[in-house]
Amino acid sequence: MAMRSGSGHGANMIVTNTPSPDLALTNLAYCSAHDVRKFAVHAAGSALALVGDIVVLTLQAHDTIREGYIALNAIQRRHTKVSTGDSVSVVRFVPPDNFKLALLTLDLEFIKAKGRHEEIDAVVLSQQIRKRFIDQVMTMGQRVSFEFCGTNYIFTVNQAAVEGREDPNGVERGIISSETYIIFETSPNSGIKIVNQREAASSNIFKQKEFDLLKLGIGGLSAEFTDIFRRAFASRVFPPHVTNKLGIKHVKGMLLHGPPGTGKTLMARQIGKMLNGREPKIVNGPEVLSKFVGETEKNVRDLFADAENDQRTRGDQSDLHVIIFDEIDAICKSRGSTRDGTGVHDSIVNQLLTKIDGVESLNNVLLIGMTNRKDLLDEALLRPGRLEVQVEISLPDENGRLQILQIHTSKMKENSFLAADVNLQELAARTKNYSGAELEGVVKSAVSFALNRQISLDDLTKPLDEENIKVTMDDFLYALQEVRPAFGASTDDLERCRINGIVDCGERHKHIYERAMLLVEQVKISRGSPLVTCLLEGPSGSGKTALAATVGFDSDYPFVKIISAETMIGLSEATKCAQIAKVFEDAYKSPLSVIILDDIERLLEFVAIGPRFSNVIAQTLLVLLKRVPPKDKNLLVIGTSSEMHFLESLGICDAFSVTYHVPLLRTVDAKKVLEELNVFAECDIDAAASALDNMPIKRLYMLVEMAAQGQHGGDSEAVYSGKAKININHFFDCLGDVVSTRDI
Repeated sequence: MAMRSGSGHGANMIVTNTPSPDLALTNLAYCSAHDVRKFAVHAAGSALALVGDIVVLTLQAHDTIREGYIALNAIQRRHTKVSTGDSVSVVRFVPPDNFKLALLTLDLEFIKAKGRHEEIDAVVLSQQIRKRFIDQVMTMGQRVSFEFCGTNYIFTVNQAAVEGREDPNGVERGIISSETYIIFETSPNSGIKIVNQREAASSNIFKQKEFDLLKLGIGGLSAEFTDIFRRAFASRVFPPHVTNKLGIKHVKGMLLHGPPGTGKTLMARQIGKMLNGREPKIVNGPEVLSKFVGETEKNVRDLFADAENDQRTRGDQSDLHVIIFDEIDAICKSRGSTRDGTGVHDSIVNQLLTKIDGVESLNNVLLIGMTNRKDLLDEALLRPGRLEVQVEISLPDENGRLQILQIHTSKMKENSFLAADVNLQELAARTKNYSGAELEGVVKSAVSFALNRQISLDDLTKPLDEENIKVTMDDFLYALQEVRPAFGASTDDLERCRINGIVDCGERHKHIYERAMLLVEQVKISRGSPLVTCLLEGPSGSGKTALAATVGFDSDYPFVKIISAETMIGLSEATKCAQIAKVFEDAYKSPLSVIILDDIERLLEFVAIGPRFSNVIAQTLLVLLKRVPPKDKNLLVIGTSSEMHFLESLGICDAFSVTYHVPLLRTVDAKKVLEELNVFAECDIDAAASALDNMPIKRLYMLVEMAAQGQHGGDSEAVYSGKAKININHFFDCLGDVVSTRDI
């Protein structure tokens, strides 16, 4: 942007202090009258200089400043990185044509806060800033001090957009004019509240001036709503002549995508309610389809007919027409992907594209699409000019879950149906990876428990005592057992993997567990390793799966899933691959996840004869084990295998970061397990343990179960409760049976 003239119009000058405190609030730089004449820009009627190749300042003469010196205030010195007495480059600045600012976004703060709180009218402040700094150049990132109503403030230039288009590689700067629109921003803890911001931008697009998302029933989505507002509505808040000067077109489409039940439809519905003007048209994807040739395309054209007529008759003054497409993936699949022979889906996409961004493109339409499957949509729909604003509505964090629970319990709290012991903060902490819909399900379930206490199944005509209906914390805890999150921990599956519980198996097993828990901590806090993979290998029955399940439980991660061959019996290779990939995709929706690949050789359909295995599944696992999760998503993968040599031959072992060998029990380890089970008399433990040397933990449990079942009339409970002990001779008989069976 800086345009330098001949060699006589640039110099190095000595920095000095601003002559007086009141002059420090003018944003001017002061020097001698002789120097001001050297930098004068006759066309602009003022002297402008690029100081330190960073900021453009207006120069003004002052009697106290000597020739060759330039007076800068503390903020200007800090911005140009100079101190008093330093030499700084000062070059005459000639503004180019069309240099007036159309839009200026300023971040406002106190110079000295000290717990101050002020309410500032954006309309009045805009007028003051235009009046005080008119014809001054503002540069992106520049900080300026000023006085307003007796208080000193600083603003930082966050955006400086000139009329017309700029060189995208140039510095954002321009001159303040009487028509410059100014919008103010403040940080949440600044102590400054901006009012009348809407009037400052003279907008009537929204029905209300302030948005309380909780009252709108939108919980935990404030960041997403802010993002949608900035990208889709900020340009519409300003009058048409401002956006015309900026040379931009409004955003015409947005896509809300994410897991089911996270609030996409709710968000779109509430956006439609907040807007002035026409009621939004809500379209369910499948409803557009018709069996008649050309009818489907006509249905799409009809959706845009009102907007076309409005734009034709009223031009820029046209109302905003909102069209909401629910389940947009049902009708806008990638062209060429459907083989129905009619080509209907392809023609729908073509018709939509021409209406949104065709030759006669509309500027008064906002199309909001919603989907759980963004990957199915045609790529042409997602480029800028179409559904360009793509916002992921993800699973809510703890604060978001608290807001959602507050929304769903607000009425029962108002009407005194919520018991005093209900702690919503604790419930928010317990409901990791619950979606908004699942949290609503939890509240409904809790209410059902409370209502059921008032109903007598013996006599349904009995009068109900409404006054005593109370939803308690216990009701919510029961509800959490009943409503499980789709993207949560598979606790039932994990419990099945360690059905005999966890006992102390000696130092070697304890060491592996501790190392695995270190990996859990590494994934939790590390920024450099979002993906950590660990392989537990060892003989069959050595406790690998139980150990992996225990690490998953103890990690306290919100998403823990186990992938095992038992859930894929009879499925084709392609279906198995899709199921495995889906678990990984689901994991990427959670900030912290554990995936357990149980019995990898079974997943690969390995048979030693041949050998035979599924190369398709092997390649899928290799890709997934090396794929880095998306930003801010961390994943720990734990694999288990009894066929180490086979995995090595496929190169799968190399895909794991660490490998631990889970050993068989030694005598000392078996003794610890038997002592904890407390099923033998003290004098028999050593003999039983010595017979169990080099024994898998799984087989040990089976032997103990067999021996306990074969005594005391089959009353094994007597043994496990400690009322009776296993006879050592009977135990040896069972051991002999198991060993001889293995040898046959």
